[in-house]
Amino acid sequence: MTIFGPNSLQPNPMSQKNTTLGEFIIENQSEFKYSSGELSRLINSIRLAAKVVNHEVNKAGLVDILGAAGDTNIQGEDQQKLDVFANDAFIKTLTNREIVCGIASEEEDDFITIKGRNEKNDNKYVVLIDPLDGSSNIDVNVSVGTIFSVYRRVTPEGTPVTLEDFLQPGNKQVAAGYIIYGTSTMIVYTTGHGVNGFTLNPAIGTYYLSHPNMQFPETGNIYSVNEGNYVHFPQGIKDYLKYCQKEEGDRPYTARYIGSLVSDFHRNMIKGGIYIYPNTAKDPNGKLRLLYECNPMAFIAEQAGAKASDGFNRIMDIQPTELHQRVPFICGSIRMVEKAETFMQGS
Repeated sequence: MTIFGPNSLQPNPMSQKNTTLGEFIIENQSEFKYSSGELSRLINSIRLAAKVVNHEVNKAGLVDILGAAGDTNIQGEDQQKLDVFANDAFIKTLTNREIVCGIASEEEDDFITIKGRNEKNDNKYVVLIDPLDGSSNIDVNVSVGTIFSVYRRVTPEGTPVTLEDFLQPGNKQVAAGYIIYGTSTMIVYTTGHGVNGFTLNPAIGTYYLSHPNMQFPETGNIYSVNEGNYVHFPQGIKDYLKYCQKEEGDRPYTARYIGSLVSDFHRNMIKGGIYIYPNTAKDPNGKLRLLYECNPMAFIAEQAGAKASDGFNRIMDIQPTELHQRVPFICGSIRMVEKAETFMQGS
């Protein structure tokens, strides 16, 4: 099992034989089930949109892009200006390239149907996206990210997409990934054949393979949870947190919580740890969205040897019933998640 240290966050093209993201996609096209090129072009489009968003994030303190936009999204959350910018950037890029037949975004009330030049929906894939995860951190210069999930449509090609195309369980995903905009900008994604990370070289605008075959350590010593909500947590989570804090063996564990799912997940995948966002008295179904956040991160986690659960069930086996459905989320190093599940199921 390879654990990547902090120095590996910078791309080292020579050690990776100068493998760029574009070259990697082409070399691995045969792994894309059913693909005749669309999925490769789709990943390339996400790469392009990520560059645009990265550029805007990096100059956020210099232009009028900070703060709230004055609107709320479908979840009733205040939209930040960069939320709106990122949402528009990804939707426009995917729409203009005519490579998907539908898009669902955390920032949109309903899914978007995309027609090709012939007014038909001949493309095979739908994309679900959280355009800017952790956007409330922008104003204080903390890392944020984008999360995306790709499914093959289930309705006939040539017809408009329907809600059925988006309400698929996570085990039907054909690709998922995230972009993290931090001290370096990275794209991390999977198509069901392991997880690979690519770091942007800003000098030339190219992503290089910097983190091949990423793996979660089987266990770790980091737990990531908003302990400010402790009194509202279910008893099983309270008991697990007490276990994490008890001085015994390799414990107590270290608490690390950024408030950006992408950032917390990325750190835990490299160092070993568990991320917890349970249901609470205020949010009885949890707060994270199943389709835009939990399913794609669960797919990446499992491909990296980790586990994702709601405390009782595998996240990717949950059958969605709503576009903006929320679920409790426990994800990370497999032994840590399994231990948390024992506390949940025994409480």
